[in-house]
Amino acid sequence: MNPVTIASVEAFAFRVPVQAPIKVSFGTFRDRPVVLVRVVDTEGAVGWGEAWCNWPAVGAEHRARLVADFADRLVGRTLEEPAQAWQRLTRELEVLVLQTGEVGPIAQAVAGIDIAVWDLFARKAGLPLYRFLGGEPRDTVPVYATGINPDKPEAFAAARRAEGHRAFKLKTGFGHALDVRNLTAMREAIGPDDELSCDANQVLNADQAIAFCRDVAPLKLAWFEEPIRVDAPAAEWQRLAAASTTPLAGGENLQGAQFDAACADRVLQVIQPDVTKWGGITGSIHIARAAVAAGKRYCPHYFGGGVSLLASLHVLAAAGGSGLLEFDCHPNVGREAVVGDLLPVTDGRVPVPTGAGLGAVPDMAALRRFRTWPL
Repeated sequence: MNPVTIASVEAFAFRVPVQAPIKVSFGTFRDRPVVLVRVVDTEGAVGWGEAWCNWPAVGAEHRARLVADFADRLVGRTLEEPAQAWQRLTRELEVLVLQTGEVGPIAQAVAGIDIAVWDLFARKAGLPLYRFLGGEPRDTVPVYATGINPDKPEAFAAARRAEGHRAFKLKTGFGHALDVRNLTAMREAIGPDDELSCDANQVLNADQAIAFCRDVAPLKLAWFEEPIRVDAPAAEWQRLAAASTTPLAGGENLQGAQFDAACADRVLQVIQPDVTKWGGITGSIHIARAAVAAGKRYCPHYFGGGVSLLASLHVLAAAGGSGLLEFDCHPNVGREAVVGDLLPVTDGRVPVPTGAGLGAVPDMAALRRFRTWPL
């Protein structure tokens, strides 16, 4: 591949209002923040990335400012291949992570830059990103509807099913009785053949999670995501996995070597890194291929804007396997101003973009009124 010299790195923060609050066990989303990253090379070619910032909402402007601060470390440098940007920034920022304690925000800013660099390289090569990553040609990938609130989720799922979805994930962690009631109602609404999973966002202890798994076993869930704390003792995770007939899932809150351990052991059967939260494309493609090679499902975590959705899709398409793409069904201009009508859902699948790079660029004019930084 041809080397690229970086001319500029910019970040933009946006806040998109929501029509109705989105509830998860740790809080409520009252707007949808998005941080976009734009990298331009000395020939004028452009790549787009996105940094994770969905909670807390105040983090969006912070991540954007971090990207801007890190820009000086790349501007004027020549990259022989895209992974060099992530590798260099990660190495150079190690002391800053220790100094600030901001492990997550710094990793998220670097991930956003990394995605933009990969998009830039793939666009210049004239290839869809998944093909640039070495993936075999694919027409579609399977998706699952996510972000389903605990308030009458069966109605939401039925409506999404009418739109073409065939897999669904419910937010749980709102009390045992309500969670079991909601999943039972959803199974009745979508039928026996569609995939159904749930996500507790770490709020249960092992005994609670085991009781929950026992009571929902007849529903044949595809997976139970982050049932207990990510940092719970390994023995607790192992005890839960041994007691559950439902596969366990996780990964959005792991980093680095933690993924290697997750792929090597038997506890997690579904591996879910977030391309914007740690690793960008560079880290995610390594994890995806390791998960598939280990016989696990690679299902990238996603709950952001359109760039991160497309980046997640391309890594999934490149890795292969039986994983699904997380697909947020709530209205969100931060997604729609990038994706538009590029990903229609048909029988539980969406097309793999055929354009160069990510296959789309943000409509900055449509996003302008939501911009909060820089003003």
